[in-house]
Amino acid sequence: MTMKSTTARPTGKPAHPPHSMKPRQLTMMGLGSAIGAGLFLGSGAGVQAAGPAVLISYLVAGTLIILVMWALGEMAAANPNSGAFSVYAERALGKTAGATIGWLWWLQLVVVIAAEGLGAAALLFSVWPVIPVWALALVFMVVFTGINLAGVRNFGEFEFWFTILKVAAIVLFLAVGAALLLGLLPVTSPGLSNITGDFAPQGLGGIASALFVVIFAFGGTEIVSVAAAETQDPERSVAKAIRTVVWRILVFYIGSVFVIAAVLPATSESLASPFAGVLDAARIPGAGTAITLVAVVALLSALNANLYGASRMACSLAQRSAAPRILTRLGGANVPMLAVGVSVAFGFIATVLELLFPERILPALFQLVGSTCLVVWGSALVSQLILRRRADRAGIPLPLRMKGFPGLTILGLVLLAVIFAVGFSAEESRLQLFSTFALIAAIALACAAGARLTARTRRPGAAAGEGKQPGGRQVE
Repeated sequence: MTMKSTTARPTGKPAHPPHSMKPRQLTMMGLGSAIGAGLFLGSGAGVQAAGPAVLISYLVAGTLIILVMWALGEMAAANPNSGAFSVYAERALGKTAGATIGWLWWLQLVVVIAAEGLGAAALLFSVWPVIPVWALALVFMVVFTGINLAGVRNFGEFEFWFTILKVAAIVLFLAVGAALLLGLLPVTSPGLSNITGDFAPQGLGGIASALFVVIFAFGGTEIVSVAAAETQDPERSVAKAIRTVVWRILVFYIGSVFVIAAVLPATSESLASPFAGVLDAARIPGAGTAITLVAVVALLSALNANLYGASRMACSLAQRSAAPRILTRLGGANVPMLAVGVSVAFGFIATVLELLFPERILPALFQLVGSTCLVVWGSALVSQLILRRRADRAGIPLPLRMKGFPGLTILGLVLLAVIFAVGFSAEESRLQLFSTFALIAAIALACAAGARLTARTRRPGAAAGEGKQPGGRQVE
């Protein structure tokens, strides 16, 4: 694919940042972006909604994310691009569809960035009430903006060690939980009485309600396909990252939720901070404070990864004329500086508004973007179905092929259809889905109008110079 060079990017700078991220960093980024508030805090809400039957919600969502990740892995290995599923949707479904998916995902991430900054600040303030929440949130935003501007290699290394800390905390939690359930600690063990006593206290309705909580928790894993464009040996790295991320997420999520549901009844107030509740039940001194600090790290790690993903998507949209071309400008560290700035600016604004109008701004924004990950996952499955068939008809070899095609891709789409049907049947999620579809329609209309306006204002003869640098070099 070629695209026109403009003054938005200094002469001599590469069209895309170089492959500076290491394979191990890619794997940990995919893992770290999914292990955030959704696991450390949101898992308690899932247990409250469905009781131990929340495990069914996790198995359904886990199966879906496995299929989505396999589909994305196949496309990312064949075409590593920072626009990822937005680019694949454009190639499979058209320019407007690709731009709509890209902007939808960008908006989801920038809202989550604000929520993660505020959430981390509030948690830290609860154990260290020295600096006000608003000041901590702004400090976090500034620090992680600086980390993202420092270059892909530095960013990847920072994310690698953040994720190592989170994974170590989860492994320790699972070990303590297993010891507690097996009666190996000097406290009364609940055994499996909470699991076997009343497995589904709210019936199918509770499982359905928990499903949307669980799906939002899994959101973020798709960032692996975005980061593939800046990773060394992307074909091999993506395949390894997909395999590793998928099984680790399932083990960590399902294992942790099983321990929580077994130790804490669905009516327990400790589910507000479920990891701390389990450790308190095990009577481990300082456990609550320790796990709260780990949760702060988890939120900041996810903020770090999401800011990376949002900036790369904005840059990709600009490269495809679906956003202002100035967002393609690269800084000295080969980082799209303006794209980072625009992405984090929304987070700053939303943070300030939330502090001025507590519990009003972010809930309203989440009502809009709460279901967007389902739409993004659906677009990835549809794109893979179309692009794989095109490649097979043309006899194009693929470096990574999703097994069980097209059956498993269709299974993923069927699961999505079931989830949407369940969502529309429940009053709580129905409004969220309608809000999300209204947002998609608005973005699609704006993208279509923008494409027409760009076509009208493009100067005569631009096509002849498409993709040329001064001196005739073509931008790939």
